[in-house]
Amino acid sequence: MAATITSSSAAAHRFFCSPPPSVGPSGASSPLFLSFLLKAPLKPRSSLRHCLNHRPVPPLSDSYADGVFDFDDRPREECGVFGIIGDPDAARMCYLGLHALQHRGQEGAGIVSSDGAALHSRTGLGLVSKVFSRSSELEPLVGSAAIGHNRYSTAGAASALANVQPFVAGYRFGQLAVAHNGNLVNYQSLRGELESKGSIFNTSSDTEVILHLIATSSSRPLLACIVEALELLEGAYSLVFLTADKLFAARDPHGFRPLVMGRRSNGAVVFASETCALDLIGAEYLREVNPGEVIVVDSHDMSINTSYLLSKKPRKGCVFEHVYFALPNSVVFGHPVHAARYNFGAALARESPAPGADIVIPVPDSGVFSALGFAEASGLPFRQGLIRSHYVGRSFIEPNQEERNLAVKLKLAPIDGVLEGKSVVVIDDSIVRGTTSSKIVQLIKNTGKAREVHMRIASPPIVGSCYYGVDTPRAEELISNRLDVEGVRQALGSDSLAFLSLESLRAAFGDEASMFCDACFTRKYPVPPRENEIFNMVDE
Repeated sequence: MAATITSSSAAAHRFFCSPPPSVGPSGASSPLFLSFLLKAPLKPRSSLRHCLNHRPVPPLSDSYADGVFDFDDRPREECGVFGIIGDPDAARMCYLGLHALQHRGQEGAGIVSSDGAALHSRTGLGLVSKVFSRSSELEPLVGSAAIGHNRYSTAGAASALANVQPFVAGYRFGQLAVAHNGNLVNYQSLRGELESKGSIFNTSSDTEVILHLIATSSSRPLLACIVEALELLEGAYSLVFLTADKLFAARDPHGFRPLVMGRRSNGAVVFASETCALDLIGAEYLREVNPGEVIVVDSHDMSINTSYLLSKKPRKGCVFEHVYFALPNSVVFGHPVHAARYNFGAALARESPAPGADIVIPVPDSGVFSALGFAEASGLPFRQGLIRSHYVGRSFIEPNQEERNLAVKLKLAPIDGVLEGKSVVVIDDSIVRGTTSSKIVQLIKNTGKAREVHMRIASPPIVGSCYYGVDTPRAEELISNRLDVEGVRQALGSDSLAFLSLESLRAAFGDEASMFCDACFTRKYPVPPRENEIFNMVDE
């Protein structure tokens, strides 16, 4: 059912994301303020909408587009979020938290802090260490509260600084910053209705819709505006908001994406996508932010208040957090990630042994714990047969066959002394397009001189795209959606191939199995894709 958006004054419509670091409340309704943000004279609204409309992501082929070959053929987590309040060194704590969450997004990072009167922002493209390469770059981010964001854009799309979060909005009631992990499946319909009422968008991110909904809400106080806006959203969101004196954390009613709460010894309250970020800054893990929950922390007395959205939905945490995304030292949805992956590997060994195999090796790094489980359950020795370079990201190379093969060699190096003449069981977390897996098989056979390669995948075949904050290819590009297991094996060139069964994946979570979303393996979507049936409408 289409959402109905409450109309409000024209001043609330005229607000933009990502204003300068310390914009006063009155600036939001000023034409000069808008012109400054655009860095150009104001244009008619129709022209602006034409320029800023979201453009669908072009289809990819064989993991490369426009001369960019991404040889790490994996689904991509869109981003990580972090928030802290009540710490005199909030910006530095946020910086460290984003470092711990770097695996969730590598294309952009940002921090917004509050000094109790105004918000201060810095965003940039690249890794956290690049955006904040000098300590002086954190100095302007003063105050005892901060939120941060790591971004990974949709595959093949160009990075744009305007899309790097946190976004900061200045409007008639003050300033508000937001960082978002997830994807709104009704983004286009919400944006279209907002534009029809006069809202002007400055980015192609679905997160900006949330700010517009809050700005146009007629409710008060701000908590009521946020709740009213969230009730209109469909899809996945884990959010942190920051004002001059409050920090908000919210999670969608299904709880698709993780969000946890912790506390430092000095009393500071912390929110993060994963517990690994809490560990790094010495914060104690308290609990998850519950699905549908909105938590408010007030900087004046550090009081914590919680509210719940009216809509109640079945809990559906993303199972791929345990398969691949989260770090093994994190606790996600109440389960230790390393233990889940170990159990996946042990179940895979019982279901699909490899008779006559000599050793078990992982595809580093996400295959390590599943390989340990497989090795112990099968009685085979665990070995490190592939060494991964952590200094190679995307390769900007011409997409010819020779250089595509070189790209994998840059990323993974076989250890001949471990592999030569052996029958090798190779454990990987998943197969998406199959392009990287086939090159790994060739690498182990040709360069490593293994006698046999038996691929074992610690998750079921991926047959459906994700619409809840994970960058996956379109369904027709997923190799297991096009081919059966034997067809995939032939495409990879391995001597055998087996996937973890859906039943064993679910069994690893016991009675809580129904609380996980496994739509990428089943095509049974808790929230219908709607406009995302063709394109994944996360950040461009």
